[in-house]
Amino acid sequence: MDANVRFPYRFFIITFVFAWVLWTPLVLGSLKIIFISDKLLSFLTMPMIMLGAFGPLAGALFALNKDRVDKTSTVKYLRSFLDLHLGWKGYIMPVIILGSSTFIAWFLPELFGEKRLPMLLPSVWVFVPYVLIMMFLGGGQEEFGWRGYALPLLEKQFGIWYANILLGVIWACWHLPLWFITGSNQIYMNFGGFILLLVGYSFIFSWIRKISGNRPFSGLYTHGLANAFIPLMPILILQNNIPQPRFW
Repeated sequence: MDANVRFPYRFFIITFVFAWVLWTPLVLGSLKIIFISDKLLSFLTMPMIMLGAFGPLAGALFALNKDRVDKTSTVKYLRSFLDLHLGWKGYIMPVIILGSSTFIAWFLPELFGEKRLPMLLPSVWVFVPYVLIMMFLGGGQEEFGWRGYALPLLEKQFGIWYANILLGVIWACWHLPLWFITGSNQIYMNFGGFILLLVGYSFIFSWIRKISGNRPFSGLYTHGLANAFIPLMPILILQNNIPQPRFW
């Protein structure tokens, strides 16, 4: 631990403000506090959620601009994501860990009488391009900030265990508005379970980063892969007020 490392409060403030400003109109429209037609709300929901997911990148760029050591710090930060040399472990281990855990969550309830949830992708052959979409637009873009900027600072300040627990909880809380937006997947999830999931993900993503030589691109790849596995092997029943055994 390094007592001289400051808590990245600027990063977290901008990360939350950027996303929540974009998501709040969707929340107000979904709760009928302001009028947004159902058609318009449906049209705006996914693009606004995707745009809000760039909040951690906005937070990182803001913090780097305020705290920059030299004029090239922001350029160095962005260029670090172009290093794709994760090694075979960095590319294969996320597939094994996330693929097997998602498969178990998807398949195991069938042994206790649950019906199999059908794949949501149009074909298994679209999985690879879908991973790329998830990496840059479907959640992976969050990793420009979470693992690309904040985690190294938190680990220096608090150590690996406390840093990943703290980041996992903050990461989950950042998603909170999505529980109130019609059309988001979060409305089918238990928030407590979601916190546990993201704390677990935080440790997995951190470990993958380390076996990849601390290359920030590993975060985008691993996060995108995690999100891409979900429609391949669905763990959510897209209905309200029913048990979600696969999510737990």
